Amino acid sequence: MKLKSSYFFTLRENVKDEDSVSGNLLARSGMIKKNSSGVYMYLPMGYKVLKKIEQIIREEMNKTGAQEVLMPSLIPEEIYEASGRRALIGASMFALKDRFGKPFVLGPTHEELFVMAANHHVKSYKDLPFNLYQFQTKFRDEPRPRFGLIRVREFIMKDAYSFDKDLDGLTLSYQKMYDAYKASFDRMGLNYKIVTADTGVMGGLLSEEFQAVTDIGEDRLVLCDTCEFASNIEVSPCVTHDIPLEPFKDLSELYTPNVGKIKDLVENYQISEDKMTKSMIYMIDKTAVLVMVRADDEINEVKLQKLFGATVVELASAEVVENLSHAKIGYAGPIGINIKIVADHRIRSMSNFLVGANKTDYHFQNVNVDRDFKVTQYADIRNIKPNDECPKCGGKIYFNNGIEIGNTFKLGDKYSKALGLEYLDADNTLHPVIMGSYGIGPGRCLAAIVEQNHDDFGILWPKALAPYTVGLVIINTKIELQNTTGEDLYQQLLQAGVEVLLDDRDERAGVKFNDMDLIGIPLRITIGKTLEQGKVEVKFRNEKEIQLVDLDQVLPFVKNFLK
Repeated sequence: MKLKSSYFFTLRENVKDEDSVSGNLLARSGMIKKNSSGVYMYLPMGYKVLKKIEQIIREEMNKTGAQEVLMPSLIPEEIYEASGRRALIGASMFALKDRFGKPFVLGPTHEELFVMAANHHVKSYKDLPFNLYQFQTKFRDEPRPRFGLIRVREFIMKDAYSFDKDLDGLTLSYQKMYDAYKASFDRMGLNYKIVTADTGVMGGLLSEEFQAVTDIGEDRLVLCDTCEFASNIEVSPCVTHDIPLEPFKDLSELYTPNVGKIKDLVENYQISEDKMTKSMIYMIDKTAVLVMVRADDEINEVKLQKLFGATVVELASAEVVENLSHAKIGYAGPIGINIKIVADHRIRSMSNFLVGANKTDYHFQNVNVDRDFKVTQYADIRNIKPNDECPKCGGKIYFNNGIEIGNTFKLGDKYSKALGLEYLDADNTLHPVIMGSYGIGPGRCLAAIVEQNHDDFGILWPKALAPYTVGLVIINTKIELQNTTGEDLYQQLLQAGVEVLLDDRDERAGVKFNDMDLIGIPLRITIGKTLEQGKVEVKFRNEKEIQLVDLDQVLPFVKNFLK
């Protein structure tokens, strides 16, 4: 590609409405352009990198025997209603009607359509197993798009679906996809962790996420400093050890005017957080439940939802809390309240602690379980914290941010039962097909790669993903020898199959060098004054040193670099 006659631009200043390094650098380098909130154009160089990422994924998917298809984006709404997911996805689904008033949606995910496709093929156990995949645009009405390509409303996803006759078959299919994902991300040069995750609206038996470790990211990765334990914070189990109880003190009432928050109690009454509890009233599928954790812990709503097998878990309104506790917000507690009480395991080892008194401006102190109130159920319902004990080896837990670049689900028979995907076994008995679902976000991969590979000057693309491997820079286009040498080297490299960019613009050398650094070309060859010596300057993007290479050695030098 020759820049002078191509669509190409860069921005000198940071982009004001980009809140991530990757979003800013990709926009400044002219690879993407925001069209509206959470919607981006992929411009020529950015699209070229995206296609390279897709090709890596496609090659690894094809190695497993999976077959590529393409599903529509415009889907009748009734398909999601049949699976029970229309209500679950709710306002995140873009909805519209055709001219006849029939409701459609823009596909946020495609499990249902792949089940329909499988139904055309599967009749007996002899038709299984198989795996279908696609690269398709998804649409999700995100309430808060952010971080450039990381949280968007329109994006390309590689989604795949395996179909097996039983769980043993699913295990084999799942492992193939798991290995293909590892191979794909390894080829992209990503630093990633594989973590256990919540199955969410997808449902199913197991979910694992491939998380790119970055300074930013919407997910908190729970990692161990000793072993390979890795989990999403939503599902990470907490280790609790029983502690001997202290001798019980007499229960008493403490006057705490206008102090309904933990931090105010600590500051005003010098009470340690490990001697206080947090009592929150939740509506769990329309049933009020008092949830208790230690004051320095946070309630994990995903664990709470799993515990009850609930569809909706949300904090009760102020009106409900005040009606049940007979007190203002901040003073609810377990003593005398007439609803189910669920407590974290750590509560059972607490002695002489503080709780809300269900009376405005009052707390109870020296409270003890069983003597003063009964817990309906103990469970692991708190978030794990840094320095907690690793649930696998006993090491220390630490956190990292992560960008979810891929996920794998063992769906089981959730969708096949809902949509009637069945097969006949050897005894002519009908069974639901067992499914797996597997997704990768190529755009998120692109963003994660930039988050992990950049410096003060721009992007540091891995060699296999750079839009162009070699950049030829003509210092002075008014000098004929530089122009002809540049054109000659350009043609040599093209014929050798090298992806080469020729900067033949009438710009200052500094501008050209800055652009090469910004867009992340791995190898820069400068055609300037050293031509008088029969040499060109060669510089690797990730190094400061400049080398001089004889003109007739440029092609061997580049070929050696590509090896």
